[in-house]
Amino acid sequence: MLHFHKEGAKIILIACFITVAIVIGANELIQNFWILKSIQVFALVFLIIILQFFRNPNRQILANNNVITAPVDGKVVVIEEVFESEYFKDQRLQVSIFMSPINVHVTRYAASGRINFSKYHPGKFLVAWHPKASEENERTTVVIENAVFGEILYRQIAGALARRIVNYAEEGMKVVQGEDAGFIKFGSRVDLFFPIGTKINVKLGEKAIGNKTIIALKS
Repeated sequence: MLHFHKEGAKIILIACFITVAIVIGANELIQNFWILKSIQVFALVFLIIILQFFRNPNRQILANNNVITAPVDGKVVVIEEVFESEYFKDQRLQVSIFMSPINVHVTRYAASGRINFSKYHPGKFLVAWHPKASEENERTTVVIENAVFGEILYRQIAGALARRIVNYAEEGMKVVQGEDAGFIKFGSRVDLFFPIGTKINVKLGEKAIGNKTIIALKS
């Protein structure tokens, strides 16, 4: 059964109303058959795009403290050592996953543990793969303290099309790997920051699936 994320309820309702209005209105006002059908097909395609964007696949939660799972669906675009300047203020191993508009945009907790830090930052809307997007775009930073890996930081980053980030993590919360952690509307990226020396289980260009793909593991 197809499920939709609760963050899309209002937009889906509005999209359905607009689609019905266009289909019925065009049928009453336009005489040319091909123009009529073109407009109606366009309206239906618009609705399908909205529905697929807010889909929320039901993925079984199998929490495992020895692995870090992908928080989102998308493509692995960065694996490198960087200086993390907001929370750790030291060198970390960064893994970034880019989500196109056709990917599932649900954010899931990559690990179980306690939320030690959660902060929203307003900002720009540079394309998500821009090098400065992680520091200048609208974003949220969340740190989970995991029993095996220690503190893991993930950052939801808005892209050029995104205009709202939803983050459910609050400091002090106990969370379970794979549970719903939020949503990013219309194009985005998620960065993960691990301690140096963490064994990374993905490669550049690899397709990641939220709560299924193992990003890092303890050997």
